[in-house]
Amino acid sequence: MPKIVRFHQVGGPEVLKLEELPAPQPGKGEVRIKVEAIGLNRAEVMFRSGQYLYQPEFPSTLGYEASGTVDEVGPGVTGLKPGDRVSSVPSFSMQDYYTYGEVALLPAYALAKYPENLSPIEGASIWMQYLTAYGLIEFGKMQQGQHVLITAAASSVGLAAIELANSVGAIPIATTRSDAKTRSLLGAGAKFVVNTKVDGWVEKVKEFTAGAGVDLAFDPVAGPELERVAQTMRSEGMIFVYGALSPEPTPFPLFAAIGNSLILRGYTLFSIV
Repeated sequence: MPKIVRFHQVGGPEVLKLEELPAPQPGKGEVRIKVEAIGLNRAEVMFRSGQYLYQPEFPSTLGYEASGTVDEVGPGVTGLKPGDRVSSVPSFSMQDYYTYGEVALLPAYALAKYPENLSPIEGASIWMQYLTAYGLIEFGKMQQGQHVLITAAASSVGLAAIELANSVGAIPIATTRSDAKTRSLLGAGAKFVVNTKVDGWVEKVKEFTAGAGVDLAFDPVAGPELERVAQTMRSEGMIFVYGALSPEPTPFPLFAAIGNSLILRGYTLFSIV
């Protein structure tokens, strides 16, 4: 029997159990894959900890990202057959499906063939961060010449956002809390980098925009720093809040929002998938 990761209560990584279970049989529209690689991301940590958008139902499986080969397809599945190399698009609920295991059961719509030149590890790592960052284009209409503030920019989504900004000719401004990451962020394509632990970083961002302010901000941190992010914005700029890295409460940046007619948008990749 294949080994599948499950947990029976919320908590730290110690609640995860490697259990031998019968291989799940795919139902209508479902596919079972033999897993070769999985992704690890914060959404799964929050789900396991009981702090996600929805709660686990026990015993619970987990996982959004995997690559592998199709093992068996259920009724009504077309376009996929045993042996196909596929990776999972995070477009399902972890209450229903999972990827942590030697095999995984997933809806067929959440599987895509990935390019032959990618390894299984690379195939498992291409969807979550780029689809999340794509919100800047899909909903923010990011375009050439715009200044885009990317907070926690050394994260996988932050790096994807830098790449996408450059791909359309926008100007990515990366934030970090560590000067040690400045060089790597510049190497990843950031036009400017600021350390949010240093006083005056808001004014420095304004200098980068010649005083006009940032057109778009892409923020997974929230917390008290959201006020400073709002202070960097131009009139009618848009802030995407797509995470909660800060453990502190997130006050609404009232005066910055009113004074500059800002648009604050809560966002996840589920708006796209």
